[in-house]
Amino acid sequence: MTTVAPASSSRSGSASAIAAILLISAAATLFLFWLIYIHPAADAASVRFAFLPGLNAVFNGLSATAILIGYIFIRSRRVAAHRASMITAFAFSSLFLVGYILHHALHGDVRYPLHAAFRVFYLSLLASHIILATLALPLILVTFFFSLSGRIPLHRKVARWTFPIWLYVSVTGVITYVMLRLAQG
Repeated sequence: MTTVAPASSSRSGSASAIAAILLISAAATLFLFWLIYIHPAADAASVRFAFLPGLNAVFNGLSATAILIGYIFIRSRRVAAHRASMITAFAFSSLFLVGYILHHALHGDVRYPLHAAFRVFYLSLLASHIILATLALPLILVTFFFSLSGRIPLHRKVARWTFPIWLYVSVTGVITYVMLRLAQG
């Protein structure tokens, strides 16, 4: 015999999960801020794992591709393929995050050259990328939570915001990498 939990129990479970997601997201953001701006670089000369920024750009590009494919799948009502694409995008974004943390732990912050062309554009793009990346993490986790817990109407509502923000962050991650590399010569 199975019993159905009352609706209020389900709502409080959702509220607890969302609160945990917000707490984890805030802790991750504070950790990254500390890592980038306060923590001393272990390899300031950037000799170890110098390939990480390029690899991270590839992960961002693959994530953006998987997000777009997932969008196409859901528009054609191919739910299983959509889910697989979004899990793939999440995996690539997670690999990016691991590489990003490792890169900044080793090399610290990399700055755009002061007199390089397009500096104002780069800094504006980077600022929007950072702000939206901070918002993307909890949105992605909440969107996944609603999907995986079967709350599809809520999943759809949140995904309408998550999709463009996550895609923007992934694409601008690649663009900022390319711009920084070109400016550094």
